[in-house]
Formats: sequence, C-alpha cells, structure tokens
Amino acid sequence: AASVDTWDKVAQCESSGNWQANTGNGYFGGLQFSQSSWAAAGGTAYASRADLATKDQQIAVAEKLLKMQGPGAWACAGAGGLTAGGPAA
Repeated sequence: AASVDTWDKVAQCESSGNWQANTGNGYFGGLQFSQSSWAAAGGTAYASRADLATKDQQIAVAEKLLKMQGPGAWACAGAGGLTAGGPAA
C-alpha cells in the first residue's frame, strides 16, 4: 500500500490535486482514472465515475489498481514516488 501522502503527490501531478477533476480529457478524479480502469478495479461500487467518489474512495480503488497494473497505471507515479510495494499505509 502507498501512503495518503504519496497518493496526494500523485494527484497533485495528475490533476493539480483536484479530486473532483472532470476536464473532458477522458480521465476522472484526483488520480485521473480512465473509466475502464475505474470499473475494473471496482470503483463503480462507490460511484459511477472517479470524480463523483470521495478522495478516500478514490485511494481505495487506486490501491486495487496498483495491485492489478502496477505504478505504470499513472503517468505521475514517478513524480509522486509511487512504487509497486510502497510504504505501508
């Protein structure tokens, strides 16, 4: 698991820290989930799109996606210090 601080850094890079981001680019929420990734990692149990979910919900889904796809799922993984193992939350 990655720390909330790490996810905050990734979100700062991905969306300028806007957890409700929906800019029309096809990616949603603070961590810029594609709709397919959001659904694949179980996000639709929380909300239909990532930008409609809370920050905590987005992080919970991101943890699942991290296990499924690794840090490469985020363009900003490096900037945020996100790794496959990550520090314990």
